[in-house]
Order: sequence, then C-alpha cells, then structure tokens
Amino acid sequence: MSKTLIAYYSWSGTTKRLAERIHKLLPDSTLLELTVAPGIFSRDMYKTADIAKQQMRAGELPQLTNQLPDLTDYDLVLVGGPVWTYSPSTPVLSFLHALGDYAGKVAPFYTSVGNNGDYERQFADENPQLRVLTGNDNGKNLKNWLEELEEE
Repeated sequence: MSKTLIAYYSWSGTTKRLAERIHKLLPDSTLLELTVAPGIFSRDMYKTADIAKQQMRAGELPQLTNQLPDLTDYDLVLVGGPVWTYSPSTPVLSFLHALGDYAGKVAPFYTSVGNNGDYERQFADENPQLRVLTGNDNGKNLKNWLEELEEE
C-alpha cells in the first residue's frame, strides 16, 4: 500500500479503537491523533452536539493543538472521526481545512450509532480541492475497504 497517514479525532475512544485497527492492518502507516484544547467539548454527548452546531453556524471551528506532519510525504490520508448531527465532527472539519491543496487521496472512516448523513460528500464540500474516496462506516469490511482504496 502507498505511504499512508491515519489521522483521527476521537471524542469517546470509539474512533481511536477503529484507527488502531486500521493501523494494525497497515503497519507501515503513520497514526496521528487530532487534538483540540481541553474544555472545548463537554463530556455530555448532547451538549457536545450543541457546541459543534454552534461552531458550524458561526464558522468557528476548533483549532487543532498538535503539529501536523508534512503531508507531501503521504499518498493517502485516512481521516477518522465521530459523526455529530449527521456530519463530520468539527475537529475533523478543521483538519480538512488544514489539508489545504493536498494532492493525494483522502478517505474518511467514521463511527456512529445513528444516521451518517452524507459524510463523504461533506468531506468534498469542506475542501473541494481534495480527491475524496469512498469512506468506511464503523469498520465494516475493513480489509476489503483498504484493498479497494489501493486500487482507486
């Protein structure tokens, strides 16, 4: 597989576990947890959803607190996060903006307990410069998905 970055934001730990599963399947990949300042989000899922809605309405996405690697080193960036109110979490949206005019392939993976909405389409809407590939929902058929990404 090509040089791969697995970047993820995990609010509850579920997305982190999925990112680690992917990393085990792609041992030469780089794993990067996306972080924001403490206290931005609540421990309560519903309050966090309200905070995210306010951030999106105001166009004030949270700033990522960790240093991003040189993205030109990667052919493929897998971007993971939870689904919040049918959308990518706001830290994931911040990362998509940080990708700028990244020329490689980007593929989302996401975790949710409800409706995913148009998760993949929203990736492309947030950063039209990106070449967004098919995403993965909750780790379903993970090996097949990774093989398909290599072929795209």
